Amino acid sequence: MARQLRTALFALFSLISLASAEHVIVTGGPARREWEQLRVERDQHDRWWANFVRASTLRMVEIRKAYGEGAPIVWMVYRPAYQERGKEDRQPYTTWITDLARKRNCTLVWVDSTSSLISSINNRPRASIRTFDYFGHSNRHCFMLDYGSNVMAACTAWLHERDLSKIHSSVFAKDAYCKSWGCHTAESMSKVWKSQIGLKLEGAMGKTDYTVVGRGQLPVGEGWVR
Repeated sequence: MARQLRTALFALFSLISLASAEHVIVTGGPARREWEQLRVERDQHDRWWANFVRASTLRMVEIRKAYGEGAPIVWMVYRPAYQERGKEDRQPYTTWITDLARKRNCTLVWVDSTSSLISSINNRPRASIRTFDYFGHSNRHCFMLDYGSNVMAACTAWLHERDLSKIHSSVFAKDAYCKSWGCHTAESMSKVWKSQIGLKLEGAMGKTDYTVVGRGQLPVGEGWVR
């Protein structure tokens, strides 16, 4: 009888865990063309404002195929960069992103700083994050929430590997799959992520290429490492 009770309780807790599972996507912002056009062509970024947004929605399709059409997705987007690029291009990008989130049946969470991103992650329910994806600029030490938005070829908002100790590892499921689709993450940040959060963070050795997202493909890397 006791064994049957333990089996029933385990099954119940497993169902509760599946029901509370979430898939978190963090999306950084594009550079302003005003600054990028001052650089040599090979070093320019973000001719298309929506590289990271489109990559995020492609990942949403993958998640729904793997986990079901009703899989809850929490989409955290760095708003200031899209506001600035929207002013430059004279387009309502933040409105379009809001509409995309509604169409994709996602919970949209705007973030405006490092602290608001950390708070947004920490506010997720305990053990709820089943998958975590980052789309945006990055270097070996940090996710660059903006790049060339306020200052040419510079970042003013980031999630640095030194900040990872502020993230509550308890919000991640014990087998959560985490991936950065930015450049160079595997060269340092992945190791710190594993140390601070206790999970592997798949990242790129070298650069990643977002030019393929317009053809319906997720970004490609020179080499992915977990």
